[in-house]
Amino acid sequence: MRLCRGLFAVAALCLAGQALAEPKHVPDTIAFALMSGKCSTLKVAGSEFACKAVSFYQTEAGRANFTIVLDDPKDERHIITFSGDNGLRQNETYELPIDRMLLKSKDSPTDTDGLPVATVEASNGKCRQLGSFVTGQISNISCSATDRNGKTYQLEFKSNGAPTLLWHVKESQPTIR
Repeated sequence: MRLCRGLFAVAALCLAGQALAEPKHVPDTIAFALMSGKCSTLKVAGSEFACKAVSFYQTEAGRANFTIVLDDPKDERHIITFSGDNGLRQNETYELPIDRMLLKSKDSPTDTDGLPVATVEASNGKCRQLGSFVTGQISNISCSATDRNGKTYQLEFKSNGAPTLLWHVKESQPTIR
């Protein structure tokens, strides 16, 4: 049950929090994927962490995001996202140039629902994913980025072989009762 709540929290924080990361209208999320495995490397500004969850989501405008929930005993809301446009897929490899990092923590401002709002840091880097969401098998993800202040972010994720969970998110009208 705890794992289900954690996975739901990841999805909610990624989907709802993303809408608040930019002040203008943000395109809706069209796909969300959750991978199972282990982070052999997760470094944020010189500090090392384990990860609780790794996910991917893409907006209708094409912006792609690799989101990692950090296993940080001092901060249950510590989340980083490698974000970029114009990813390129060649066979079983997907490369995404990173132009911003989205950072959330217990100290982040919150929206009216209490969800943390991401701080956006202009960055330069790249993520590389081996495997395909179409087949449901992602073997590993590596990301590296440096923000404009010189802080570095690094991820090495290896799948445990379990199928990737993929949801296609479609916009719908709210139900009125």
